[in-house]
Amino acid sequence: MYIRHVEKTFDIIIIGGGIVGAATMYKIQSAYPDLNLLLLEKEKGLADHQTGNNSGVIHSGIYYKPESLKAVNCVNGRRELVQFAKTYGIKHDICGKLIVATKEAEFVHMEKIWQNGIANGIEDMRRVNADEIKEIEPYCSGIAGIHIGCTGIIDFRGATEKMAEIAVSKQSRSEVHTQEEALGFERDGEWTLVKTTKAVYRAKKLIVCGGLQADRLARKDGVKLKEKVVGFRGDYYELTEQAKHKVKHLIYPVPNPDFPFLGVHFTRMVDGEIECGPNAVFTFKREGYGKTDFSLRDTVDALSYIGTWRLFMSNMKFGIDEYRRAFSKRLFLNTLQTLIPSLTMDDIHPGRAGVRALLLRQDGDTRDDFRIEYTDHSIHVLNAPSPAATAALAIGDNIKEMAEKHFGLK
Repeated sequence: MYIRHVEKTFDIIIIGGGIVGAATMYKIQSAYPDLNLLLLEKEKGLADHQTGNNSGVIHSGIYYKPESLKAVNCVNGRRELVQFAKTYGIKHDICGKLIVATKEAEFVHMEKIWQNGIANGIEDMRRVNADEIKEIEPYCSGIAGIHIGCTGIIDFRGATEKMAEIAVSKQSRSEVHTQEEALGFERDGEWTLVKTTKAVYRAKKLIVCGGLQADRLARKDGVKLKEKVVGFRGDYYELTEQAKHKVKHLIYPVPNPDFPFLGVHFTRMVDGEIECGPNAVFTFKREGYGKTDFSLRDTVDALSYIGTWRLFMSNMKFGIDEYRRAFSKRLFLNTLQTLIPSLTMDDIHPGRAGVRALLLRQDGDTRDDFRIEYTDHSIHVLNAPSPAATAALAIGDNIKEMAEKHFGLK
């Protein structure tokens, strides 16, 4: 099928230069320095999509079901990520987080995540009352909460770049290519040919960490997949200079147990900015960060899928409220004032946006665990939503172990 000359041969080609792809390269190259690896990223730089456009939070692991892949990998990955940041000088700050209940109806779910925290072995975690909330965050209003001291913020883009840099330093024949998109795959005996926008490469094995394009890349590799990736855009506001003193750490609401996102929260960033958000709205372009961005292909793909409509129908009121807030600064402020009542319109201004990939089941359920599957020649990371960035080094270990077992790495 491919008539172009094969430019180079690699032991493993990794597709996707987000933090999961970079962590996978780092883990495999560290364990097997003789292998030559290629990391392909279609954008100008690594971490240009979900990794580089998230809130920069190092999650503790308190939200996730005990023994799930999310829980285990988040806790293990967090500890390793913090050590990695210390070792290699990645900007980070273990500043702590408050999860705040503003009404008694939230106590039941707050107790559930507290018990998750205990079961998941999260360190430096304590309950706080209204007075203690004020001691930690003087402008925050709440009646009870959980303080988690082991969480913080980090430069995920810097961490991603460092992982790739370390990997290629261990093997002169390994490479990282940016601005080169994988277009398709063909089996050639025991090899896989990878056609890109610039060349054709031969690989013994393939690992795909495609994020927002994970389902499409899997299908191109012959993986039979019933689910589809659906994108949700999250818009952020930032506090103005006059209001930054109102947030000292990370402040989160008790999350809605019926929806997969964590709610609008306040995040100190490593560059000194303080973000408020995000909301969560269906996006008409998988890699679109503007409110009016549109892709016909992505829209038809999502709206022709039964799972999308079942999600819409089961969350109609929530979805409408999120869309209204996306286009109304006043409504967004009203949500922020639940946690910090003294905020005003002059205290916030529009910030950036991110897009999150969810592998949506046909029944409309978005709450799947991390999902990684393999064939005889490839491994596909099909679902890696938050806390995947925090968990990336642990996910990289999972993929390395899967490759050892099924590919016979040596």
